[in-house]
Amino acid sequence: MQTITDVPAPSTAERVCTALVRADSTVLAVDGCDPVTTAVHHLHTDGDVVITVPGDCPAVALAWQSGSAGLPAVLELTDHSPLTLRNPVRSLIWLNGSLHPVDNPRVLAAEVAEDLPHPELLDVGHGTELLRLELTSVVAADTTGAESVDIDDVLTALPDPFAALETAWLQHLEQDHADIVAHIARRIPPAAQSGRIRPLGLDRYGLRLRIESGTGDHDVRIPFHEPVDDATGLSRALRRLVGCPFVNGLRARP
Repeated sequence: MQTITDVPAPSTAERVCTALVRADSTVLAVDGCDPVTTAVHHLHTDGDVVITVPGDCPAVALAWQSGSAGLPAVLELTDHSPLTLRNPVRSLIWLNGSLHPVDNPRVLAAEVAEDLPHPELLDVGHGTELLRLELTSVVAADTTGAESVDIDDVLTALPDPFAALETAWLQHLEQDHADIVAHIARRIPPAAQSGRIRPLGLDRYGLRLRIESGTGDHDVRIPFHEPVDDATGLSRALRRLVGCPFVNGLRARP
């Protein structure tokens, strides 16, 4: 699979933050334990990733036993397309670090809930436990390969402003506006257009398309004229990609 990426795009750190916001679950891997699916995985203000696990998860006891050094662990995040693609995986992210228990889990759960009001946080202390992953390295991989990401960059990056809206926008494009996708796809070099073209991703910098062909899958980024920050700007940017002569009721200048 190949990706054409030599156009403006989110930084890898921004993509990591966005994937953390969008993902429904992650998988916690600890030596000697079965993988555990986590529903809450929140990058806290102190730089740790706060996760929820079942209270009887062996990792909880091992984390308490590990002392101040912490328990080596990996949190794996898979960013899936919201559409039914031949290969729905858009990226994989590995958050490596040391796992620690939480002394006052209900207090921390309340802090996390201010940013992420997840219902599982209500069960902390009642069958659900909080753990915190102190990051030591972050690796992100997509169709272009794998890349190590500086932890400080991840901690200072912001998720894409359309992270929570992307699923609805992509589904709307796929189901109701195949004509728009076809018009935008004309911007792809003709030699790369052979195959079924599907919406793959949407962010403030542009639209990503997946080309599913007999020779494999190819991803293409179609950039907006300029980055956008709200739904009005996004709608305007998409119309401009299509070649619509009217933007907000006015004829767009060439």
